[in-house]
Amino acid sequence: MARILVTYLTRTGNTKKVAEAIYDELDGDKAMAPLAEVRDISRFDLIFIGFPVQSHSVPFPVETFLKAVPAGLKVALFSTHGSFTGSPLSRQALEYAAILIAGVRLLGTFSCRGKVSPDALEALKREPEHEAWAEMAASAATHPDEHDLAEARAFARYIYAVKDSGPL
Repeated sequence: MARILVTYLTRTGNTKKVAEAIYDELDGDKAMAPLAEVRDISRFDLIFIGFPVQSHSVPFPVETFLKAVPAGLKVALFSTHGSFTGSPLSRQALEYAAILIAGVRLLGTFSCRGKVSPDALEALKREPEHEAWAEMAASAATHPDEHDLAEARAFARYIYAVKDSGPL
């Protein structure tokens, strides 16, 4: 049976909610911990790694963690963001994260919207180049919602089902 770790970085609690939904859906030998508390990943066969998108990218602590994941390990990535799901802004960070884990077996990615902190929204609204994005991000105020969490649980089931299959 696979040993599974669900780890995450969160600033507002959004990514933790998604991590909990993923964790609760998994069977078997599993653990969940904030990224800052993870010391040894060598005992795990599969790691779900979650993060909030910041400035359309991966937060530095997550970038450092991803670069240290050993080759051959199975990984699933998930993120939360203020952009519309599926938009280029919501995909950029996951695409960059996938580059950082070269040599790792990436089983899949998931993202959903998450409430952006009011302080961040106010700061962005004051900058004309970010005004449109801040307006879009404000509409994420009720996320992650139950639909987002149901999608996260479905993602966890899918990754669990394909974890032992051949190359994807």
